[in-house]
Amino acid sequence: MPSLKDLRNRIASVKATQKITKAMQMVAAAKLRRAQEAAEAARPYSQRMASVLANLSAAMEGRDDAPPLLAGTAKTDNHLLLVCTAERGLCGGFNSSIAKLAREHADDLISEGKTVQILCVGKKGFDALKRLHGQRIIDTINLRGVRQIGFVNAHDIASRVLEMFDNGEFDICTLFYSEFKSVISQVPTAQRLIPSQVEAEAEVEPLDLAGAIYDYEPDETEILETLLPRNVAIQIFRALLENAASEQGARMSAMDNATRNAGEMIDKLTLSYNRQRQAQITKELIEIISGAEAL
Repeated sequence: MPSLKDLRNRIASVKATQKITKAMQMVAAAKLRRAQEAAEAARPYSQRMASVLANLSAAMEGRDDAPPLLAGTAKTDNHLLLVCTAERGLCGGFNSSIAKLAREHADDLISEGKTVQILCVGKKGFDALKRLHGQRIIDTINLRGVRQIGFVNAHDIASRVLEMFDNGEFDICTLFYSEFKSVISQVPTAQRLIPSQVEAEAEVEPLDLAGAIYDYEPDETEILETLLPRNVAIQIFRALLENAASEQGARMSAMDNATRNAGEMIDKLTLSYNRQRQAQITKELIEIISGAEAL
């Protein structure tokens, strides 16, 4: 049984931890609003881009000059998994859920005889995947020093992915991130990035409207050569913003639970301390009374 001093030290330690988790919860709540606004603001642009690309891709259907970013390489042997997670922990199951989805996808591809490469964005994704798929991780992109995610960060990642695609290092690229729904709900998502899967992004506008036909200037091929690489950067940017909001929401929820658990532990330790102290006082009183009666 721990002594009274041990219980006092334990109570003081848990109270200090409770102050830290409460402070982290308040910081996450303050950051969440800005991150949520940024994620929600990026969705309409991303969906509109997908709608335009869907119309253009429909016009290119069946043509031999369709760009590889849209039509693919006609092979499905080599896969690149772009796994976006956080740089820090203490955010519940946020990082592990994304890594689990990526790990299951990789295992399915490997069982089919496909070649899998993994590019991690964020330290926690690398930590979660390195044990089983460490030999397949080609690099880890560190964003720890970035205080606020900007398009330039997504553009750098997109440039790296597009360069690998141009060099023939993969045929299909899949993006993994967590879509923000609410403070208590973040949905791990797998999105095919290359070739562009534009139909699933938004409600596609029809090519004709009241009998009118879209006429593109310059032609569709030239427009797609500009829009498709930009769409890759936009989808990565959206994923990073969704991740930022999901991370803060998950951290806020996790720290709130940790603060409550610390409070419950303090109550139990205090009760145990008071009982043991009362038993010790009672024992000392009995010894004094017994000694007095012996005299």
